[in-house]
Order: sequence, then C-alpha cells, then structure tokens
Amino acid sequence: MVTVRGVRRALWLVAFALAMFDPAGAPVRAETGDVSRGETVFKQCRSCHMVGAEARHRVGPHLNGIFGRQAAALEDYDYSKAFRRAGADGLVWTAESLDRYLENPKAMVSRSRMQFRGVKHGQDRSDLLAYLRQFSDNPRDIPESAPTVVGDPPLDPTILLIVGDPAYGEYLSGECVTCHQQTGADQGIPSITGWPTPDFVVAMHAYKKKARVHPVMQMIAGRLSEEEIAALAAYFETLKQE
Repeated sequence: MVTVRGVRRALWLVAFALAMFDPAGAPVRAETGDVSRGETVFKQCRSCHMVGAEARHRVGPHLNGIFGRQAAALEDYDYSKAFRRAGADGLVWTAESLDRYLENPKAMVSRSRMQFRGVKHGQDRSDLLAYLRQFSDNPRDIPESAPTVVGDPPLDPTILLIVGDPAYGEYLSGECVTCHQQTGADQGIPSITGWPTPDFVVAMHAYKKKARVHPVMQMIAGRLSEEEIAALAAYFETLKQE
C-alpha cells in the first residue's frame, strides 16, 4: 500500500539525488569569481572561520591553504568524526569539491558540526572561492592546473528509490560488522550504525565506482548489487547506538 509518508520519502530521496547533479549530470565546477565580491560573501563565514595573516581556529578551522589540502588535515584542530572519515576516504579540497560543499554542506559531509545552510547562488560561491584562493599557494589559479575529481560522483536518482529489506540486510551484514561495531562505537573505524539510508547508499556507490579510495571498501562494494546495498542501508538505519 502506498502511504503519504512513503510518497514524501520517495520525493525527498529524489531531491537528495538531484542535489548531487548539475543539469548535464556532471560535477559542478567553480568558475572564475570576483575577489572583492568574495570578501563580502565571506562575511557569512566569519563567525566560525578566519583567513589571512592573523588567522586562527575559531568554531571552525582557519581557511589558509585550504586549496589542495586533504580534509581534516590540520593537526591542531579537533575535527568531527564525519570530517576525519571524509579525509581518510580521500576528500581533497579543490575548486570542484569546495563548490559542491559550499552549496550544501550537509549533503556532502553529513553529521559534521557545520550548521551553515550553504551558499546557494553559484556566482556567490565562485566569488567566495576566488577570495579564499588568495590564501592558498597550491594551486593558486582557477581553473586549477591539475584539477582532481573528488567527492561522491552523481548517482542515478532511481537507485535511491530502491526500498531495501532490513532482514536481508541483517543477513548480509556479517562482513560489515567484522570491522564496524553494531553498538555504534568508533575505535578507529567509523560507525555506520544509524546512518540515514541516502548517506549509506551514496557512500557505497562511491566506493563501488572507486571515487572513494579505501581499497577494502572498494572491493566489498564492488561485489554488492544495488538491491544488496539498499538492504544493508535499511538494516543499519534501524540500529541505534548504545
């Protein structure tokens, strides 16, 4: 039986997937922006971040040298588990990844402490990136001399509409829980207990396409079908951290 809740969930999943696309189905890329306008846009960020000669960590890390740096790489800042996981998975801050992140921070790195809703206008993001680029030497120019495609690749929205069977997911989960603890404990291996289904599915398909660079996860995800990934996602979402 189709319920109102089910329809709303389906529409939300489609919206989530489409947020990861540009109209041509390719990753969004930042264009050249205006530095002076970017400094004005940066006023939205100043309550949490600093940049420039006297920059230091606030609520968020300073943004000097952000371009070309791996996520969660500053040793003197206490990053959230979500950002440490993203960095360990190979997220590097480039024009493309920063543009996608600034548009919707929670869609790209869920469960971080970043509460900012994002910079929705593309030109504003380009201007902001041009401003921040002044404080990075590697590389300094937009377009980048050697851009790296990072972040999760676009995912067909229909994949997110697959309804997984939690019981089947529990059956399949034996390999997962040899490393990931069902209690939600994080002892060097990130917890997947209670993960929202869309986050789990997007991550697993990114490993499957080798966009995330953990070799063991690439191998495991590569053996799973779309239905099996959906089932695992449904199962782990039902679990609660102890």
